[in-house]
Amino acid sequence: MSTVPVSPNPSAKRMEVRTPLEVVVDLSSVDLRMPAQEGVTVNVSARGACVLTTKPWKPNDRLNIRSLLGSFRSRARVVYCVPANDKQYAVGLQFSAAVGQWRMRS
Repeated sequence: MSTVPVSPNPSAKRMEVRTPLEVVVDLSSVDLRMPAQEGVTVNVSARGACVLTTKPWKPNDRLNIRSLLGSFRSRARVVYCVPANDKQYAVGLQFSAAVGQWRMRS
């Protein structure tokens, strides 16, 4: 698992504990003029996730997130976006109307 910041303010308290989980996801802006991009979750909870992407997102951007390995999908709001390394950004998402599972169960 990559070492990335989990928030631009590490001392901030979360409402729920995040679970480390790497799942490939599709991120698409509700603005149809922007192309979708893939990302990988770093950690997840029922209310949000940290996702690594190759392109930055702006705080308060609205997007759809969908797991490529399961049935999870949700609308989301970008809470933060900070550089994780030279090529990736850590994007904090807050979910609304989330449904499904991150991975299909066998």
